[in-house]
Amino acid sequence: MRSHERVIWDLVHQWLAKAGRDLDAARILLDRLESDFDVVGFHAQQAAEKYLKGLLVRHQVEFPKTHDIRQLLGFLESVDARLSKLLGDATELTPYGVEFRYPGDCVPASKQDASRLLGLADTVAQAVLESLESYLTAGLP
Repeated sequence: MRSHERVIWDLVHQWLAKAGRDLDAARILLDRLESDFDVVGFHAQQAAEKYLKGLLVRHQVEFPKTHDIRQLLGFLESVDARLSKLLGDATELTPYGVEFRYPGDCVPASKQDASRLLGLADTVAQAVLESLESYLTAGLP
């Protein structure tokens, strides 16, 4: 039977792996698409969301099912207020998790917009991975 610590460790790794795949998808799409860059924003948002959820799992902070980056940063504030504040610009990704996925009144993202959104997700990824570095390299609990 796995220990509670091992279950948490495994779940953190699963969140980070999924986040990394979304970040990779956003990079590939930014490079290959000629138009319709909203999908880059979607994968950038998904990556940031999953990196933050992985960090929250590590600290055993419960969170609801949400795509709202601001809400996730609010939960993060309880364990790392500095990091939560540092990543505040990532809230710009939130609409790409839901609103931009469907037809409507949203102004489509340009390649420049998509590049900036990918940069926000990269910032979240780097900050979360740096925050988790000693936890991840310590080995299995």
